[in-house]
Amino acid sequence: MADKKEEGGADGEGNAAPKSKKKLIIIAAAALLVLGGGGGAGWFFFLKKPHVEEVPVAKIIPPVFVDLPDLLVNLTSPAGDNRARYLKAKVVLEVTDQKISDEIKPVMPRVMDAFQTFLREMRPSDLEGSAGLYRLRDELTRRVNLAVAPNKVNAVLFKEIIVQ
Repeated sequence: MADKKEEGGADGEGNAAPKSKKKLIIIAAAALLVLGGGGGAGWFFFLKKPHVEEVPVAKIIPPVFVDLPDLLVNLTSPAGDNRARYLKAKVVLEVTDQKISDEIKPVMPRVMDAFQTFLREMRPSDLEGSAGLYRLRDELTRRVNLAVAPNKVNAVLFKEIIVQ
């Protein structure tokens, strides 16, 4: 019996050794694969510098501002109100470059005439609140663009505006 156990034991050990070597090789290969994949992923996400394409940046040209003379006009009084109401405004025109600014200066009397005739028809109630000032700015921009055509003014800006 002892001989059979030894023979069986020897056979069992002989068969077990190749299986454990195969398992060991598979486990080692899997561990290498996991470590290699983890290292590669770590490099990709943490150490690799991102690829940035060089995009040409357009040069930004600052706008040019043209100061207008101060405007002082009397506003249209509502019916039954005998008090005189006045509007005083300092206005600046925003244009894209100095060339357009130089072309606008000779037609400045036309711009001032367009502003004066429009503003004299305004009522104090037309200028109440920020909505009134936005409407005024839009209308003055439209009128100045008609006066300086074919040139274009980007915006009419208020430096100061007083209604009294």
